[in-house]
Amino acid sequence: MSEQRVFGAVIIGDEILSGKRQDKHFERIAAMLGERGLRLSWVEYLGDERQRLAETFRRTLASGDVVFSCGGIGNTPDDHTRQAAAAALGVGLEIHPEGVEEAKIRFGDDMTPQRLQLVTFPAGAGIIPNPFNRIPGFMAREHYFVPGFPQMAHPMIEWVLDSFYKDLFQPAAAKVDKAFLLTGPTAYESALLDLMERIVAQYPTLRLFSLPSIQGVERRHLELGVEGDPALVDRAMEDIRVEVERRGITWRWRDPPA
Repeated sequence: MSEQRVFGAVIIGDEILSGKRQDKHFERIAAMLGERGLRLSWVEYLGDERQRLAETFRRTLASGDVVFSCGGIGNTPDDHTRQAAAAALGVGLEIHPEGVEEAKIRFGDDMTPQRLQLVTFPAGAGIIPNPFNRIPGFMAREHYFVPGFPQMAHPMIEWVLDSFYKDLFQPAAAKVDKAFLLTGPTAYESALLDLMERIVAQYPTLRLFSLPSIQGVERRHLELGVEGDPALVDRAMEDIRVEVERRGITWRWRDPPA
């Protein structure tokens, strides 16, 4: 069985937090992982604040998670990600020789000080190739720093996944999720906590989820299901069905079988 790893994302930019620009990373990163049988476990949105970024990266570096950081690696005064990453890693910044060679494909020998800033990374970092404009991102301790532009960032993240985490990929059919839509006076989360806890304990490799649906002030239904190995999912759903029927709760499949 492949090693279980936690994947997270840090999405950076004052323009996103102010609402001036809509985030395009969260949905696509989750999809890229999902296409490979993996799952995005957490996302954090941060502004261009060097100290807060450094504190966040210290925490995520200590977690052992695989982290994708999007944004803030340009050469303008409001780009702080490379400095924050270096502070969190406890190293200085240095011009990366391979990064210079990549950038020269774009700029030739006209490597001005401003352009050299684009390939100045934390000491010891590796580079992430950028097929869009050849200005690389950088990586250190399973943290992968890419630009904020989606057309650059997303192919770079795919390269990381396919280069370093292929052994974790699972066939699409290896993981499914199924759910019931529950209705009735006792079809709400707090009334079903004991059932949920029992399913989690009995099927520790599955991911249980519950999602209430509310329209106005009226509760419409509770979506309750599990995700994981198809055979275990079927067994868990049968256990859930038996118990909700015993409690007089009406159920139907979220996605009716064909």
